[in-house]
Amino acid sequence: MSFEVAFDGDQSPAMKHTSIGAKRFDALWRRSSPSDGAAVYAELCGRYRAPYRHFHNLEHIKDCLHHVDEVAPLLDDPDAVELAVWFHDAVYEIGASTNERRSAEMFLELSQDLSATLRRRVCGLILATRHAETPQGNDRRFIVDIDLAGFGASWDVFMRNGALLRREFAAQTDLQYHKGQVAFLQRLQRRPRFFSTDHFRDRYEATARENLRRLLEDLTKRGYAA
Repeated sequence: MSFEVAFDGDQSPAMKHTSIGAKRFDALWRRSSPSDGAAVYAELCGRYRAPYRHFHNLEHIKDCLHHVDEVAPLLDDPDAVELAVWFHDAVYEIGASTNERRSAEMFLELSQDLSATLRRRVCGLILATRHAETPQGNDRRFIVDIDLAGFGASWDVFMRNGALLRREFAAQTDLQYHKGQVAFLQRLQRRPRFFSTDHFRDRYEATARENLRRLLEDLTKRGYAA
């Protein structure tokens, strides 16, 4: 089944025409592969529609693609970044530390008729979304910022996304969940710069910092942070 979502709201004319769906994915796939992308698209949609995915779902991919379209002129390889966006959460086992690696492996399994150079590039971009180290290279910096752009949303949207993430970890107690959350947030807060690129820093840095401060302050009051 096709999944088409158009962006709307207070966005630039170019943004309003951004959509995700079978046609867009097939065009992306055919630019690099002699085969159509229908089967790959169906596999990805099936994974992102899993009922336990409350945040890491097609809405998250839509939001990421919004930003891909916004920064496309600034990317070295927009198609590689877009492919990496589609695959970066394809494997999502709650709480696992191997999701990005397994997502990259899934991409390799499904992309054997793509060039070796493109496959290596996309895998590197997927692995950059582990947020384990400072990204090196223009496109890796951009995909990391794209994945974290939600931190720069309005407070209400930021908290709504947080509630969706919490639902994905429903099996954990509040103490278990928030301790892990605090560790991740504090690691982000210690960065000299939250965002790696000027584009995202200029637009979202101040809001992301304030959202982090408010959330950590609230978690501290509730006894989840030192």
